Amino acid sequence: MEINFIVYLIITYLLGSIPFGLIISKLFGKDIRKEGSGNIGATNVTRVLGKKAGLLVLILDMLKGFLPIYIAKSIFDIKLVSLLAIASVIGHCFSIFLKFKGGKGVATAIGVLLALSSKTALIVVMFWLGVFLVSGYVSLASMLSASISWVIINFIENNIYYTYAAFIIGLIIILKHKDNLDRLLKGTEYRFLHK
Repeated sequence: MEINFIVYLIITYLLGSIPFGLIISKLFGKDIRKEGSGNIGATNVTRVLGKKAGLLVLILDMLKGFLPIYIAKSIFDIKLVSLLAIASVIGHCFSIFLKFKGGKGVATAIGVLLALSSKTALIVVMFWLGVFLVSGYVSLASMLSASISWVIINFIENNIYYTYAAFIIGLIIILKHKDNLDRLLKGTEYRFLHK
């Protein structure tokens, strides 16, 4: 494995590790890790700091997934790009800047998917939106979207490496939602859209 790829892999992981949710919350004089659900992602930022702050974190978290993978596609082969895609999401979920803790990876994964396959990303986002509007639960929409993303990218791109990457990323996201799943089963999960 060439040194250029290893350097790029490290950079991709480090970019993924940037905790934009925490940084933005600090600008508001808060520590998002001690507010709401304690998660550093856009959902909790929206819940605690409002829609504008949440949208900013969403965009930044997506960009840190999108940009390195989009650029990598013109430099490395598909197999290596797929490894970089996984590294980006791992960076967000297990940030070196947060003692290997982090967010749940949804926004970063969407950015990664957008770089790998824009059609897949669009379908997954539409599916996410549908589940969210019906259920009102961000976590449920995220877990279900993560669980089908690899099927969709396999159908659209017919690329085994992208499929593997999407499967592993989806698995990471679902595992990071373990507490949300427990609360959903107990009926105590926070609902964004109240019926």
